[in-house]
Amino acid sequence: MFEGAAVVRLEDGSGRCAGRVEVKHQGQWGTVCGDSWDMTDAAVVCKQLGCGSALEAHMYGDFGPGSGPIWMDEVGCRGTESALSDCTHNGWGQHNCNHGVDAGVTCSGFRLVNGSTACEGRVEIHVLGTWGSLCASHWDLLDAHVLCRHLDCGFAESIPRGGPFGRGTGPVWRDSFHCDGTEAHLGQCPVTALGASPCSHENNAAVICSAGSASLRLVGGGSRCDGRVEIFQHGTWGRVLDDQWDMQEASVVCRQLRCGEAETAYNPPKPQRGTGPVGLRGVRCAGHEANLTLCNTSLPESMLAAGIAEDVGVVCWGSRQVRLVNGPGRCAGRVEIYYQGSWGTICDDSWDLPDATVVCHQLGCGGAVKAVGSAHFGEGSGQIWLDAVNCSGAEAALWDCPAGSWGQHDCGHKEDAGVDCSG
Repeated sequence: MFEGAAVVRLEDGSGRCAGRVEVKHQGQWGTVCGDSWDMTDAAVVCKQLGCGSALEAHMYGDFGPGSGPIWMDEVGCRGTESALSDCTHNGWGQHNCNHGVDAGVTCSGFRLVNGSTACEGRVEIHVLGTWGSLCASHWDLLDAHVLCRHLDCGFAESIPRGGPFGRGTGPVWRDSFHCDGTEAHLGQCPVTALGASPCSHENNAAVICSAGSASLRLVGGGSRCDGRVEIFQHGTWGRVLDDQWDMQEASVVCRQLRCGEAETAYNPPKPQRGTGPVGLRGVRCAGHEANLTLCNTSLPESMLAAGIAEDVGVVCWGSRQVRLVNGPGRCAGRVEIYYQGSWGTICDDSWDLPDATVVCHQLGCGGAVKAVGSAHFGEGSGQIWLDAVNCSGAEAALWDCPAGSWGQHDCGHKEDAGVDCSG
């Protein structure tokens, strides 16, 4: 006789979307053994509960021991199931476990709805037991990149405005995320919880992720636009190896990732090399291709044997970032710029309010209250990247302002510049 899907719940967590997994079978609640419990199993539970995607699979009773029967052991989900009870397991009540290893999950509370694929749609977040839309007023591409990557959807291609994925029906949350693009999920980003608000359903946050069959990503860098190159093929991420990696190939990678022009093509040093499977070995680009897989990737073995194929990396223009360090909050502090893979400071020569204004606007921190010098927020370390910065105040980014050449200065860190923003 066909039985409907067994009901699941999460107990002793921080809300209904995190906790110890419990299953109702034959009218009685019981637990799931943590043996071989993994993210694929956790993802099915989160999906069944309408809790977004899985952040973590807990194997060792992290939410405390349950009681009653241990209903499931050696669970083996494929990820496509709509309910945990559709996954393979040893049989109801068949186990060799104790409640000390009860399985648990933490779900993300983020999902995309109303898109034509799983990798586009209106952004919804789960707050206080309720799914609601996210106000778009503070939603940006860096936040969207983090969500796309967490959902295994590549990177964010666009964040369309104007409600292309329909109106939500629940509350509109005004949470403001401050991601730098490197986080594993939105839960790791600093957030300003602004509560429910008059923000309308016409102004809902949305994203279209790349989700291509041959998506690329850069790993090990300080931003999503620099690092070692990996390619997604046949359901898995693999390394890209080459023996003549240069700016032509790097240009294609940067363009494909919407990261601007290429600054550097390099082979990562030994500690930063990959260890996983190889997705692509040997590639020759002309430099104008829209996608790395459109380059010549079927090189003869004799050509590859002539050189040593190594992991490859790129630094794109889009890797540049700015941050404020050592201040009382994220909107005040010493100005630091991420350039060519490392963080550095700015010299205070001719540093003034228009310069500070550009930094504050760039960080979404309102206007500039003060431009400070003489290492007011402490001395930095590493490179001093810019000197004699001379912004008008209207530039979109600090590096769009007139300044000396990158790394050219006559300063010491005792002259590091800082800002205090209104936000």
